[in-house]
Amino acid sequence: MRVEDARVNLTLGHLTMSVGTSRFANPRIVIAGGGLAGLALALALRKGRGDALDVELADPALATPRRGSGRAFALAAASRRMFACLGVWDAVEPTAQPINEMVITDSRAHDAVRPVFLTFARPDEEGEPFAHMIEMDRLMDALIAEATAAGVSMRASSVSRFGAGPESITLDYADGTTQEAALLVAADGARSRLREMAGLGWVGWPYRQTGLTATVGHDRDHEGRAYEHFMASGPFAILPLRAGGQLGHRSSIVWTEAPEDAANILALDPEDQLAELERRFGYRLGAIALETPLASYPLGFGVARRFVGERIALMGDAAHQVHPIAGQGLNLGLKDVAALAEGIVDACRLGLDPGAAPVLKAYEQARRADTVAMGAVMDGLNRLFSNDVTPLRMIRDLGLGLVDRMPGLKRFFIAQAAGLNGQPPRLLRGEPI
Repeated sequence: MRVEDARVNLTLGHLTMSVGTSRFANPRIVIAGGGLAGLALALALRKGRGDALDVELADPALATPRRGSGRAFALAAASRRMFACLGVWDAVEPTAQPINEMVITDSRAHDAVRPVFLTFARPDEEGEPFAHMIEMDRLMDALIAEATAAGVSMRASSVSRFGAGPESITLDYADGTTQEAALLVAADGARSRLREMAGLGWVGWPYRQTGLTATVGHDRDHEGRAYEHFMASGPFAILPLRAGGQLGHRSSIVWTEAPEDAANILALDPEDQLAELERRFGYRLGAIALETPLASYPLGFGVARRFVGERIALMGDAAHQVHPIAGQGLNLGLKDVAALAEGIVDACRLGLDPGAAPVLKAYEQARRADTVAMGAVMDGLNRLFSNDVTPLRMIRDLGLGLVDRMPGLKRFFIAQAAGLNGQPPRLLRGEPI
């Protein structure tokens, strides 16, 4: 009997499959969506299996030069470990700003004094920061370069239709071509067409809030300190960036307002926008200037009813949307990347079909419960802190003060923010797959 005709029984989780040893020698994985999560998954799969895995990234945006977004993200320690393992961190580390301390206040915009109720600090100067601030454009450039070098195929088109079968999924592209794949990964954003086409459902609601973002220059050093001011309209975050800009120092802001107030602020001339910003930013960092225009986006909560269907998996914003109150949106998507990449690579190593139901079910079990729990916590915190009800202010300020006096609880929250609690996937531990 030839080796390629042999049949073997292999167990994945609690299910057993019978597969041919050669049938899935070079499976194709198609990732629809060329954002940070899609690029990271494509790179992780190629790093994990090399030429034994055909990985394609499909996104019509690949056909046009990328414009600078001006956005920045808080990258948790676990996510940083993953990017180091994937060979990306060295390229972005010179522009990444460690967050050495997080200061939380609860105040109104017009308050002259903002009492500090809670602080989180890295253990020591040699210890690993629980997060870094990284500018999206730098990270995107590094991921695209590394993914291209690793052999990821880039297709400047979208998946317009698909049909799943027992052994493969047929993909029709907007450019008129068709191909077969073992698995389609939908990483096409919170308004995912592919999620709708797969009938995986969505539970969520919009907030009566709009997020405003910008890069702000200031003439005093932030010393790696981030601020989260809880105000009646929602959180106002000042997040440190690497030194630079016209005033010598920079921070990224995430500013939450009611939609009508946000629209009014966006309609102001730059001088009046700066005056509104100064009322919330304060004068701790000296004179300030808007280095990028204010950008806005609606805020909401949502989670897919199912993360997987027949030969399709949801990932990143296509699977979940959370409030940016703790800066965990990107990191949740990167947890998806680490879990899905590990499951696919391990399945391929065993000769299993990477798009089969047991592989996808294991991914869903690993990620959906954690995502729902994190989303519920963020939703609750936003509701608790985004108001000016005096009894609630007293309760939350008391709670913040109690946490600040409990070192063990603070260490737990720091580990949670760093993504290091529990048993994360290997990539988030800095281990190759």
